[in-house]
Amino acid sequence: MTTTFPDISINTDRLVLRALEAGDAPALAEMMNDEMVGAWTAVPQPYTEDAARRWITEYAPTERTAGRGLDLAVTEFLTQRLVGIVQLTNTNWTVRSTELSYIVAPWARGEGYASEAALATAQWLFGDQKFERLELRTAADNTASQQVAQKIGCISEGVLRNACIARTRTEDGSWTELRTDFIVWGLLPEDLDGVADQMAEAGYSSYTDWS
Repeated sequence: MTTTFPDISINTDRLVLRALEAGDAPALAEMMNDEMVGAWTAVPQPYTEDAARRWITEYAPTERTAGRGLDLAVTEFLTQRLVGIVQLTNTNWTVRSTELSYIVAPWARGEGYASEAALATAQWLFGDQKFERLELRTAADNTASQQVAQKIGCISEGVLRNACIARTRTEDGSWTELRTDFIVWGLLPEDLDGVADQMAEAGYSSYTDWS
């Protein structure tokens, strides 16, 4: 039984999801220093280019080959510009389940890129990798991330109380941590029925291919 992810490229009409490359480091660091990323993720702040390079050259390849997860750069098909990141973590090969998260650069928000990339990843996982479950966890007040989960067909399965540590700015401009709830979302293969068509009707890509 396969217990590691392949070196994959996933294409939609607008996006290419591929392995992180050394040239992504400056754009990756810039994206990770965004206020919303600082608030809703555990990414260290400030986030340096050296940290981005370590993610690209050390962390991401190790996670993939060890079978723990997969980190994909999300790029615009036409410009090759880095739009965001899709990450798979906490993978369980016995039950064919993994956890999905996503980050989108500030300049690319509002274009449906997160939903498009997340849906393409789910289609590949269920179709090519024969996974049976995809899980998402969103902070209780992170409505943008929750909207993405809903758009791709996820079902809200419950709340993990006080399980999330978010961050907020203090008066002196530094970050301070605060506890909040995680909303747990589940996605099964059958939940995708009709989702691609609904997104296409809303003006977002429904074509997905991988190699």
